[in-house]
Amino acid sequence: MDTVSSDSVGRFLTVADAADILNISAAEVIELIRTTELPAISVGAPGRWRIERVQLEAYIAEKYEEARRMSLWEESDIASLPEIARGTIFRPKQD
Repeated sequence: MDTVSSDSVGRFLTVADAADILNISAAEVIELIRTTELPAISVGAPGRWRIERVQLEAYIAEKYEEARRMSLWEESDIASLPEIARGTIFRPKQD
């Protein structure tokens, strides 16, 4: 069952809901919110966060895209170039 898109969950998720969906701890979700990696709103008492379902879906899609790009990067020949590995990228001389 797709918990994120289920109409029974509603528009907003609690930290516990998001933690369950992502299979991480509530503290890790709070850290994602604190660093603004996962957009959320504070509702009611301080520390009561709500994550919009579409924002969580976008976060998950972004992480999949990030993993895909990293995989492509690691498979490419350019990642093994000494300049890239050392962090000194060749820059042509400016006239």
